[in-house]
Amino acid sequence: MDLKNLKEELRKIYKVRIELHAHTSPVSGCSEISPKEMIDTYKKCGYDAVVITNHFNFMWDKFTRDEYLSYYLKDYEETKEYGEKEGIKVLLGAEIRFTENNNDYLVYGVNREILKDIYDLLPYGIENFRKNYKMDKSVFLQAHPMRDGMVKVDPKLLDGIEAFNLHAGHNSRVGQAALYAKEEGMGIIIAGTDFHHKNRKHEGLSALLAKNMPEDSFALASLLKSKDYLLEVGRNNIILI
Repeated sequence: MDLKNLKEELRKIYKVRIELHAHTSPVSGCSEISPKEMIDTYKKCGYDAVVITNHFNFMWDKFTRDEYLSYYLKDYEETKEYGEKEGIKVLLGAEIRFTENNNDYLVYGVNREILKDIYDLLPYGIENFRKNYKMDKSVFLQAHPMRDGMVKVDPKLLDGIEAFNLHAGHNSRVGQAALYAKEEGMGIIIAGTDFHHKNRKHEGLSALLAKNMPEDSFALASLLKSKDYLLEVGRNNIILI
């Protein structure tokens, strides 16, 4: 079988296209994309699902914890509502940041209760978090680890990394990130568009290709743990992992 036919056969098997890293406004203040625009954009790009991974930070000076959780989840809920009308599955994730530095971490397999627990631990750093808080049904990955301002952490604290981050405004050094993942034996490797902005032609630049649609955030985490998926970058290039 030649490569063209192999690619076509793989797409028949791994037929579900999922965006793993996307941000909506106003919860992610750096995003220009409303919940409705997110769905309209990814429907046009031919996706089946989008994971909303808005920035989840310690906001003690602006909100109580419960106020922040309600504010944080509002964008996800609105995006999910639009998605149901348009036939796009919307799953919950989070891009969290501890107060110790500017590292970002993607978490899949979350709900309000888990986010509530995570929020309380953000001031105490990643090492304390990973050693003292167990998320057996979740996965915890470092986002864009080779981007400027990121700090390498002990790989034992991670379930994997986002090796292929395709944000149009940052150099995420995806080649170096992919090599780092290989050298450190990272368990889970993902690709994410990190979609934030209009008119930069970076919508839908990556996807996870799955055999079946995960039912919820925890099913997505289980899928990632299984490693039974492919990655797509540039809308047409399949990466075997």
